[in-house]
Amino acid sequence: MITVTGTLTCSTPDEAAIVRTCLPEHIRLSRAEPGCQKFNVDPTDDPLVWRLDEVFADRKAFDAHQTRTRSSLWSQATADLKRDFRVEESPALPQTGKE
Repeated sequence: MITVTGTLTCSTPDEAAIVRTCLPEHIRLSRAEPGCQKFNVDPTDDPLVWRLDEVFADRKAFDAHQTRTRSSLWSQATADLKRDFRVEESPALPQTGKE
């Protein structure tokens, strides 16, 4: 499992407006990806900062998300924003056959 937590920070209100405009489609597309288990990008009390909380089933799903995102409108529109993310990989839980 891959978890991504952190923040996305804008420098100006104009950058924040771009995030608010582009974010709904970025979230929709990300949540539709195979292996995306959770994808939340929520505003904080600071109107220039968003908190990320993402979970992907495995490295393959996360890598596919990264590949899709790099060629997206979201990536182009937010390329200059400060990203402070922590990516953690934890081993998959063993299958017990009881699921």
